[in-house]
Amino acid sequence: RGGGTEARMSREPSLADLNERSRAVFRRLVETYLETGEPVGSRTLARAHEEKLSPASIRNVMQDLEELGLLGSPHVSAGRVPTQIGLRLFVDGLLEIGDISEEERAEIESKLGQPDPDLAGLLDRAGEMLSGLTHGAGLVLAPKSDAAIKHIEFVPLSAENALAILVTEDGQVENRLFHPPPGMTPSAMQSASNFLNTVLRGRTLNELRNVIAQEVDSRRQEIDSLTRELVEAGAAIWDGEKDEAPPSRLIVRGRSNLIENVKEQDLDRIRELLDDLERKQDIVNLLQLAETGEGVRIFIGSENKLFSLSGSSLVISPYMNADRKMIGAVGVIGPTRLNYGRIVPIVDYTARLVGRMISGRPKTG
Repeated sequence: RGGGTEARMSREPSLADLNERSRAVFRRLVETYLETGEPVGSRTLARAHEEKLSPASIRNVMQDLEELGLLGSPHVSAGRVPTQIGLRLFVDGLLEIGDISEEERAEIESKLGQPDPDLAGLLDRAGEMLSGLTHGAGLVLAPKSDAAIKHIEFVPLSAENALAILVTEDGQVENRLFHPPPGMTPSAMQSASNFLNTVLRGRTLNELRNVIAQEVDSRRQEIDSLTRELVEAGAAIWDGEKDEAPPSRLIVRGRSNLIENVKEQDLDRIRELLDDLERKQDIVNLLQLAETGEGVRIFIGSENKLFSLSGSSLVISPYMNADRKMIGAVGVIGPTRLNYGRIVPIVDYTARLVGRMISGRPKTG
């Protein structure tokens, strides 16, 4: 028997490993545990089981389920609780999702109210409502804004992390966490912020990145034009790899060549262009990172550390804009014995309602 158990435990168990009786006992045990939060014993299951099975028969089934890794015993007590693997199997294969009740639907709609131009206020209310309705912690993943930018700041947090703070023309403030390029200094980030704030002019991040990228291309063309004759005449060479565009350093060959063939002001102009090109490329990189950075996660009634606890679960659903594009998510964090069958439709309905309100779409069932 031991060898068979090891073979079964070498992979994740599935419903195919359970016969009809094992499946019924497992379902009832998990449902009882989710209701009470307490270890469930064989006598409790024997009283509740539709088939009149003896506690001894149920104990044998529970032992098989434990060997599969679906049940565990938290204390010396005879009761069993579902393991994390067991809960996953139950949620994926046996959970019966109920419909949202009319009372819950009415409460969600009354708390969220009508379409609100204050996006932050709407999302705060959604998180608070989910927390109150489910007795878990409401979670909201705010959408990334594609609105025109009024102000931008890059704030270094550590060697590995930085924050892009975006203030949009409509007054929203959004923070995005990103990993800055290696070697990017705080002063370089400040210079990038200063430059960008002079050229924003109501552009979105994507538009801004395209503008700076065009400047990078024009600088490269100007450098190429100024240096082509020098390089062809042998008065200078580029130092660097051939596939760089252009390489980072221009080496001038010989003072005599410099006097005869090279204008000092041309060299000064090339140096200026190279410095400017390097700064602009840094800015393009920062904008690219800010555009793809993570939207801020807002936790209401909980702290980040909750995610590091093995005894917590998260039920989350995305919300869509009018183009059916995912722009954010709402959810609930709580203990693993969440009432999943009730919470899943609440989170789903809230996500759909938030999406409609943000998009200004009419209410549908």
